[in-house]
Amino acid sequence: MSSAPTDAWMDGFPVRFLGSVQVPFHQGNHVLCAAMQKVACNRRISMQPPSACVLEVSVSGLKISAQDKCCSSTRGDQCSHFFQLKNISFCGCHPKHNKYFGFISKHPDQHRFACHVVMSDQTSLPLAESVGRAFQQYYAQHIGYSCPTEDIFID
Repeated sequence: MSSAPTDAWMDGFPVRFLGSVQVPFHQGNHVLCAAMQKVACNRRISMQPPSACVLEVSVSGLKISAQDKCCSSTRGDQCSHFFQLKNISFCGCHPKHNKYFGFISKHPDQHRFACHVVMSDQTSLPLAESVGRAFQQYYAQHIGYSCPTEDIFID
């Protein structure tokens, strides 16, 4: 994990990507847990081991980069997915098994949501805390521009 005190910080976490599923709602721990359960069942049925990845957290968003080879003609030998922070509506660790972490993202163009699930070898609490810091910094930087407030004094 690396972190810098500047605006350009980035934390990286070694994880295993378990999968993604479409979800009906954009938030809620019950939605997150149900999606984690579905991803886990799909993973067991497929009998494929999860991909080793690095999940990078920054104020820009979350980037999942596969560490194993996944060659294709369009992507080369590195697979990665980037989710802008503004499109992430909910995230958290599983309440009973904190090695599982999931986040719900909005499709950039359509009114659809998906939950993406990763697993850490230990606890994923530092990952959740890092995402929380990213949201705090993102909103501190952007909320003033999109929702300016003024102090109004009435005499």
